[in-house]
Amino acid sequence: MSDSYNPPLRVVRLVATRPPDPERGPMVWLRGEDATSRLLVEGELVWVVGPRRRELATVGIDDSLPRGDVVLRDIVGASPSEDVKVLKVNTDEPPRRGILA
Repeated sequence: MSDSYNPPLRVVRLVATRPPDPERGPMVWLRGEDATSRLLVEGELVWVVGPRRRELATVGIDDSLPRGDVVLRDIVGASPSEDVKVLKVNTDEPPRRGILA
C-alpha cells in the first residue's frame, strides 16, 4: 500500500493482557472511517509499524475513538501519544530477504 494516503495514527491507549485473560493477543482498534480509508475490515491482519518495531495485529473497529487515534493491545514497542502506521499485510508477494523494517 502506498504511503500517499496512510497518515500516521496516534496511540491514545495501550492494553496489556495476562495469561488468564479471556481475550488476548495483538490487536489494533481504530475508527471505521480510518479503517475504510486504508481499505481495512474488522478482523483483518495488519502490520502496526511503530518507531521501534513492527508487529502483526488484528483490526478492530471502534467508532467511539476520535479520528486519527488508535488503541493497541499487546503491541510491544509503542507508547501512548506516539505515532504508528497501520499497513495491510501483502500476502501476494514473498517477503524480501535481508530487509528488516
